[in-house]
Parts: sequence; structure tokens; C-alpha cells
Amino acid sequence: MIQEIELVEGRGHPGQKSWILKFHEINTIEQAQKLVGSALLVKDEDRPVLEEGEFYTPDLVGMRVFLKETGELVGTVINVFNSGASDLLHVELLPDRNAKPQLEGSASGPLVWVPFVEAIVPNVDLSKREMLITPPKGLLELNIRADERSKKERRQLEWKERKKFQKRLIAAKKILHEMEQDHIFHGFRYGEKNQRSFLANQIVDVNSVLLQHALQNKKIPYKRWSFPDFVNALQVNNTLKLSKEFFSKENVEHSSIAPKVQEQGHCLISSGKVAIVLALAESKLLGTSSIPEPAGPHEEIASLHVKALLDDSHRLLKMEDRSSVPLIVVCPAESIEYLKQLFMDHDYFSFDSEKVWFLEEEKLPVVSASQEEENKHKILMKSPWEILQRQAGSAGIVTLLSSQNLLEHLHVMGVEYIQVCSGNQEFINGEMLLGFTKSREANAGIQVFGDAGYLEEHFNIVFSIDFAQKLTKKIDKLQFEAILKPNQYVEMVEKEWVDVIPSSPNSYEFHSSIYSCLNTCPPSKVCLVDITA
Repeated sequence: MIQEIELVEGRGHPGQKSWILKFHEINTIEQAQKLVGSALLVKDEDRPVLEEGEFYTPDLVGMRVFLKETGELVGTVINVFNSGASDLLHVELLPDRNAKPQLEGSASGPLVWVPFVEAIVPNVDLSKREMLITPPKGLLELNIRADERSKKERRQLEWKERKKFQKRLIAAKKILHEMEQDHIFHGFRYGEKNQRSFLANQIVDVNSVLLQHALQNKKIPYKRWSFPDFVNALQVNNTLKLSKEFFSKENVEHSSIAPKVQEQGHCLISSGKVAIVLALAESKLLGTSSIPEPAGPHEEIASLHVKALLDDSHRLLKMEDRSSVPLIVVCPAESIEYLKQLFMDHDYFSFDSEKVWFLEEEKLPVVSASQEEENKHKILMKSPWEILQRQAGSAGIVTLLSSQNLLEHLHVMGVEYIQVCSGNQEFINGEMLLGFTKSREANAGIQVFGDAGYLEEHFNIVFSIDFAQKLTKKIDKLQFEAILKPNQYVEMVEKEWVDVIPSSPNSYEFHSSIYSCLNTCPPSKVCLVDITA
């Protein structure tokens, strides 16, 4: 349905490519929510007049592209992308330069990026729907050469990748065989090729080292590590107590140490010496899941909550500092593509796109809890080709940081501290915590809301880069809790796949809190920022 709506006023959102608008007769949240997801259209004649050299993106899409030097038609603009520094034209080249010119948008040749700067695109004629370009030598031929090269080398490259994957698969199967988990391989004898490939990927991705450590924890009785007890054991001079008012926008006066510490933390952030790990996993944000489902009626609402966190300079990080801060987003596998698109659609929320990583949260297989075989735990299968897995807890972030040489890469970038925080908190700005950790020369710093109790699913921790690197080599020090739960699974009985539906708890799920990392660090090297009401 198309309806007219009157724009009363509007302003640009600071640091964002978005607007905050006020419409006539839209005065409540309930009325505004009915518009969520709607397309807002403006008549061409009502668009603001642009300055010389400025263009509306939709006007550029579909324009024909000619070489200025020769007048040769080379292709058509099919999209415009903002890279931060400048806009990029996505140009679809003609498959044959000598071919008959095609209609707008009907080309089917290779694609090439053309920077939309005056030196390369000196002339744009909106009336003729044409533009002239002076591309650097080799720019237009780049994709054509790559396409030709891929035809000759694609099979060889794919073969090398398959061999590499096969070696990883053989090594993973060997470890699982030694763990007496051969039943996982039954799915290779059944199903379609894509199902068997999915099983192979599942097997390769199992963190067998972490699983064996979790199983070992299950066998050895120990007194569960207590975060509240650890906090109480911290030295008084390593504890800074502040009220929430200090972090308010009014920023009321406190002791002289607090502003100095906060400034020290801000200097670390603005100089690029801090990386942020933001966990958007199975947490709750403002009453709803912090990650939307890939599709569904709640996607728009959940999207707004993620944006609310990333848009809030006071709650997360000042916009002007974000370009210098590497950001690592940890989330469920099914949410990665959605979040990547969300970041692209909002200009990476002022973060540098080259310094943003998306990592899948660490998972561990669910194992059986048989009373007959107390020390033998079988990995359960969700289907013949899928391992039943659950999120391993916030401590899994430690193992993720060691993947892809990420910590080493951050170290080379000059990062000195890593802030690890969940996205389900009222306030996760790390300036005070970073400054206090730095001033005490501590290995780690913790921010808690003492009045609310010590909730392990709400975490905001700072590690020095040196201590973080040591942590990744001490995975065996993590303490896992084996949680007894009922889980449905499948198993093979007399060459038939059977669904097993439990009537009572039948399996163990493993969970470890990131706070348990602190048991490798003496209390004298840990500091605490305690925020009270």
C-alpha cells in the first residue's frame, strides 16, 4: 500500500548515513513501529538540489561507460558502493569490446570496480545517461585476465584445496577414532553427496582438543571455580568503585583519580592500542535476542536492537575513535552473513572495514550420559550427517582468538589491550576499565555491576595482549562444567537410523565462563572496576 505522509522535520544521524525523522501525526512508539520496514519514497522534483560534482546514486546506476580517449563503449554501471574513502562504481564490462552496444543493465560480461573520483571519471552526463572514464593502465583488463586465468588454473587450484581438506579430514577422523567415536562416520555410507560433504565439514570443525579437555574435567572432581570468591580476594588498591552517575552524560564530579584514569583509557583507544571483541551470541539485548533469526517476523525488531548498541557512542565507543579500533564480532554461524550485511549497510558503524572480523562462536559436541558406561561418552548426532553441538560458553572466545593468527596480527598492528565484552549490557564503554588496568600494570581488568550480582553471562574484561597470548597456550586451564540435559538424537540400530527421544536428562553439554581464565592469573595482577547504583 502506498500512502502519503508529511515530513515535519529531520536531521542527520551523527557519524551515520541515516536520518532521524519526524512525521505528521506519528507521535508514539506504537505508531512508529508500524512503519518499520517500509520504503520511504521522495519524488524526483522534491529532492534537494546538489552541489556541482555531486550525484544521486540511483541516477548513476544504468549509465553507459565510455573511454574518454577513444570514445569506446566499455560497459554499464550496475551498482555504487561506498568504501569509506570514496565511492566505487561496479561496472559490468561488455563481453566483447567489438560487440553491438547493449541496452542499459543488459550486459553480461566480467565485473570491475572503478573509483568514482574526478581523476578517473572526469565527465558525467545525466541527460545522455553516459559517463567518460580515464582508467589507469590495466584496470579494465584486470578482471578479464583473472577470468581467463581461472579457466586454466581453476581445476588445479580446486584440486590443491581438496587435497588440503582431505589431510585435515584424515587427521580429524584419526583423533575421533582414538576417542572411540567411530559411529560419527556412519553417515558417509548414506545420503546425498552434499550431506556427506556437510558431515565432513562438521568433523573437521570439531575442536577435539577442547572436547577432550572438557571430558577430562568431567572425570576429575573439583571445586567449581567461583567468580564472586575471586572478586572478594582482589586487593583493595586494585579496586575502583564508581557510581553510574560518573558514566552519565552529565558526568558528575568524583574523586580526582577517575577522570585521569578515564583519559588514559581514551588515549589507548584513540591511538589504536585497543581491540574490541564483541560477543553477540546467545545473549539478550533489551528484552530480545541480540541476533535476529535469518528470517522471520522479529528480524526488523532484533535488527534495531543490534543497531541501538552499535549506534550508541555513549554505551559502546565514541564514533570519532572507531576507525582506529579493530573489532572482532563473535556470533552464531547462522548470523554471520546477516551481520556482515548489516555492517555494510551502515558503513560499518564508523569502524574501519579492513579492521573488522566476524568469527563463528565456539561450539562443543553434546555427549551421552550413560550410567552403565560412566567414563565412556558418545558424541550424539542430530542427524546422520550433523553432530549435535552447543555453544561452549564465553571461554570459547579465548580459543577463537588463537585462530587465524589473529592475536599475532593484532600485536603487529600495535594493539596492547583486548577488551572482551558481551553485547547484552547496559554499559560496555571500556575507557575507565582500560585506563585502570593500564595504571595498575595489571594483566587483566574486570568491570562489574556489583549491586546486580556477578552474572557470568554479562562480561566486560580487558586483557593485555601479552597475557591473552599466554592464555591461548593454556587452554587446559579452562574449567568446564558438564550440564546434564535431555537431548533428542539419532543413532544406528541394526542398520536403521532411529530417533531417540529421552524422557529424562540423557546427555552432557559443556560450558565454560571466560571468567575461569582468571584462575591462571594471580589476584595481584587483576584489577576491578565496580559500578554501583
